[in-house]
Amino acid sequence: MTAGCFYQNYREVRLLIIHCSATRYDRDFPVEALRASHKARGFADIGYHFYITRDGYLHRCRPVNQIGAHAAGWNDRSIGICYEGGLDESDHPSDTRTYAQKCSLLDLLRQLRRDYPEAKIAGHCQLSPYIRKACPCFDAREEYAGLEEELSRK
Repeated sequence: MTAGCFYQNYREVRLLIIHCSATRYDRDFPVEALRASHKARGFADIGYHFYITRDGYLHRCRPVNQIGAHAAGWNDRSIGICYEGGLDESDHPSDTRTYAQKCSLLDLLRQLRRDYPEAKIAGHCQLSPYIRKACPCFDAREEYAGLEEELSRK
């Protein structure tokens, strides 16, 4: 364990996986609704480690030293981050992140990359060609490629 790393633990974290809640941008989906949704699906609690609501508030949902329940086949070596939204007013996949969400997500990814320097950033849909969903509704690898390069130079 590295001294001073807030999130470091004994799991080998290789991926920071970004998700969307697949809810409309114009309808609230607070952390309590996310919890109820996950429990209704049989989870003990929220499967993501972090949830970012439209106001940019970062909710810590599952401790990072616990395996998540957000990407089957990848959970044991990843941290799951979800933002509220992902659907437009017609229920079509769309990057609906607010400015506050983008700022919070970037801050979180910077911290997690310091704590897990080997971890790559990917959107849920980028994990496998067999994943048939648009989540997180933007190209996470492309958007955060500069962040990975920036932190690997330090």
